[in-house]
Amino acid sequence: MTRHKGYRALTRSMLRKPPRERGIRPLTSLLIQYGIGDVVDIKIDPSEHKAMPYRRFHGKTGKIVEKRGNAFVIEVKDGNKVKKVITNRSHFKPNYYLRQKLLGAE
Repeated sequence: MTRHKGYRALTRSMLRKPPRERGIRPLTSLLIQYGIGDVVDIKIDPSEHKAMPYRRFHGKTGKIVEKRGNAFVIEVKDGNKVKKVITNRSHFKPNYYLRQKLLGAE
């Protein structure tokens, strides 16, 4: 068989949720307010197909630079280049280390 080159090729383990996390995301994740300049981690949600970023950006950290309707533009460093990823809020979350620092400061 020939090698398939689809958009979701080679993502069998990456775009799979553990059994207890399957289904829709909790509403608290959608209620987080994001602003320009926030640092976020891209974590693709396989149950949401709209505005899904390419698999190369899964696990990357970037900064929100723009809001386009319901979507956000995130600048991500990819090698020596800075690329812009357009995605909606279901595919990213606040940066883990930044969140721990803020929780420790309170």
